[in-house]
Amino acid sequence: MSQPKPNEDYPSCYVDTQSIITTTTNDIPGYRVTKNLGTIFGITVRSRNWGADIAGSLRSAIGGELRVFTTLMYTARNEAMDRMVGECMGRGGNAILGMRFDAVAEGTWCQVCAYGTACCVEEVAGGK
Repeated sequence: MSQPKPNEDYPSCYVDTQSIITTTTNDIPGYRVTKNLGTIFGITVRSRNWGADIAGSLRSAIGGELRVFTTLMYTARNEAMDRMVGECMGRGGNAILGMRFDAVAEGTWCQVCAYGTACCVEEVAGGK
């Protein structure tokens, strides 16, 4: 089941996983792990342009959501996850178990790492 594409005007957590099952859990109900392909990750470091940085700094003086930085974090997370999925595909996997994010934001840049365990899984007879 594919997810609908997000509205480009509002940040969202949309990544086309190319049919790779991604989950934060350590197993998938109805499936069994046939091969562990090891730890994989995707990393990105991003920053905004100086104009957006100034606008965000001014907005922070009066409070409220810093939309330019929210969008930056969504974009960075999506890119890191996309790279992680590519790593899984490159190893021949069809699932990522135990998927997590690690993020650091410092000043006007952020670094996001998406990581998990690449695996080959198969559906168990009578599963799902």
